Amino acid sequence: MTTRGFGLGPLGRRFLVAFILVAVSSVAVLTGAALVGVDRGVQVSQQADRERVVAAAAAAAADAYWQAAGWGQADLGRAFAIGEAASARLAILDANGTTVQSSADGSGNSNSPGMGQGMGQGMGQGMGQGSGMGQTVVSTPIISDGSQVGTVRMNFGAMAATQVIDVAWSWIAVAAIVALVMALGASFLVTRLLVRPIQAITEAARSFTAGDRKSRATGPGPGELGELAVAFNGMADAVVRSDLDRRNLTADVAHELRTPLAALQAGLEELRDGLVQPTPEGLAGLHDQSLRLGRVVADLAELSAVETAGLSLRLASIDLAQIARDECALREPQLRAAELNVTVKSGEPAFVRADADRLHQAVGNLLANAARYCRPGDTVTVTSAVENGHAVLQVADTGPGIPPDELPHIFDRLWRGRAAEQVTGSGIGLAVVREIVSSHGGTIHATSEPGEGTTITIRLPATGATPG
Repeated sequence: MTTRGFGLGPLGRRFLVAFILVAVSSVAVLTGAALVGVDRGVQVSQQADRERVVAAAAAAAADAYWQAAGWGQADLGRAFAIGEAASARLAILDANGTTVQSSADGSGNSNSPGMGQGMGQGMGQGMGQGSGMGQTVVSTPIISDGSQVGTVRMNFGAMAATQVIDVAWSWIAVAAIVALVMALGASFLVTRLLVRPIQAITEAARSFTAGDRKSRATGPGPGELGELAVAFNGMADAVVRSDLDRRNLTADVAHELRTPLAALQAGLEELRDGLVQPTPEGLAGLHDQSLRLGRVVADLAELSAVETAGLSLRLASIDLAQIARDECALREPQLRAAELNVTVKSGEPAFVRADADRLHQAVGNLLANAARYCRPGDTVTVTSAVENGHAVLQVADTGPGIPPDELPHIFDRLWRGRAAEQVTGSGIGLAVVREIVSSHGGTIHATSEPGEGTTITIRLPATGATPG
């Protein structure tokens, strides 16, 4: 795997580019919106302040006009002080539009039209504003005794507004740069968090494919990526178990076939070389070895078929208790030949959704196993019932029992305990039963006390419905 691009790989680089584009676009949009908002806000705020200043100057001029009963002797110093405090140039015009006094006329010449007319270009009467050459002019009427006696026009320079906006823009620019850097850092971090689990799973898959069966995806992953790593590890474990089962099966088959094949080979070589003469007893022994080979092969084929039966089960609603009764009746000659006492205890029907043929096979294997290992005179009890939503079938015997160290292995394929050395069989019967029960969503469990007998319990989900 390539490690270029900060160890992100091709997918990581694509993620990072996408995140960067989103971050840059977001910061650019927010910065533009902030700049426009600040500019508009400053303008609105300054306009409101200017209008208040002009209104205060107009009120002071109106008061001076009223006290002097005209503009001739009016003391306009207070109005001009308000304008000076606002750093603005002030002009007071009479009702005819002639300048009474302006800031440009330091001597207070009442006939100085230039300032008033210049400031009033493009302005209407009443509250209003105009701008030109970076300046803003605000005017308002002077009202005395309910009549307009003049107009106050105030010219505000653009310097204060420009300084405020410049400061605001500088701070917004700094904030935008910081936000962009943080967004880029977060994008890189998120990309690493997303890509690293994928890289780990990819490396583990490649190592596993190359033969390293211990290779697993390590390290935590966010959300679905963590679940993907867990699923991959579970799949790898299942493959390892399957491979181990295959190897064990190969070894078990080789072990089971070695003895009868060796006996057959030795007997046939003796006959071929003339070392012994063919006799009915000798030929019968060779025939028994061939039958044993046939049983082993048949048992293996049966186990293989049962392990894949989940794909071909013919499910129907059947009574497990009736299955047990029918199978006991079919196995009666075999059980009677083994001199066993069989008791069937079945109460209410125990309906399950299952394949009847497979359940007959499972119960038959349990009864055959009891007939094979129990002693003459032992008792086999078959019980069926419904408990806690499950159909329960128990096959209990009073036979020799199973040693505690062997009990966990009785459902393993081709496993035979020490007591089976004198008993024919391949060790597949109980493994077949376990596969049948598992394929129906049930469980099987065995308990045993040496010298007192063994009980095997099967539990299947009950349907509670009669067969249709």
